[in-house]
Amino acid sequence: MAVVVERTLIVAAAPPVAMGYLEDFSNAEEWDPGTVRCTRRDTGPVEVGSSWDNTSKFAGSTIELLYRLDSRTEQQLVFVGENARATSRDVITVTPAAAGSSVHYRAELDLHGILRFVAPVVGLLFERVADRTRDQLQAVLDRLAVPRSPG
Repeated sequence: MAVVVERTLIVAAAPPVAMGYLEDFSNAEEWDPGTVRCTRRDTGPVEVGSSWDNTSKFAGSTIELLYRLDSRTEQQLVFVGENARATSRDVITVTPAAAGSSVHYRAELDLHGILRFVAPVVGLLFERVADRTRDQLQAVLDRLAVPRSPG
């Protein structure tokens, strides 16, 4: 049973700015309150297959996942993080909105082995973290907005 949380927010940053920022998963250190460290494993432009070592704190535990950019389109990023106990799939969709961008974030956490039995409890905790993530992501993407010139 997968745990799924979703949030949608309207941010001041234009879609290309938001996508450019979000495609580098290292930036999760700024917008994900659970991320302690997120280090890119490869170099060069971010592209499908780029990967990151992510260390997070969740419910008092330290969790390490290897994330990779699984797919990228003009409006959507899909990151997959894995370790022996869990697989995380983060889908971020950015579309134009009057004020800048609409950002839809969907996080799916699939627990493996015996951990799948605690999925309902993890789901409740995941919901709380999702609210904090939404708030931090909103603040960061609003700060990245380039002021528009009058006219």
